Amino acid sequence: DEFVITVRPNGPYVIRGPVKIVDAEGNPYPDQGPVTALCRCGRSQRRPFCDGSHKLVGFEHAEPAPPSSPSP
Repeated sequence: DEFVITVRPNGPYVIRGPVKIVDAEGNPYPDQGPVTALCRCGRSQRRPFCDGSHKLVGFEHAEPAPPSSPSP
């Protein structure tokens, strides 16, 4: 199955679809269900998962995808 990662403006990475998240040692985190939000601001008390702290700390960052290049 395919999964999609959405970079939310001023918010987390939101993953939709089946995904397994592991730590640096390869140990799996508990299944988060069909939608998982990963922290980008670094302030979450549930890292690597988002707990909404970005709203409290005024995290601002957005990475729009570059425009598509026209085919030659």
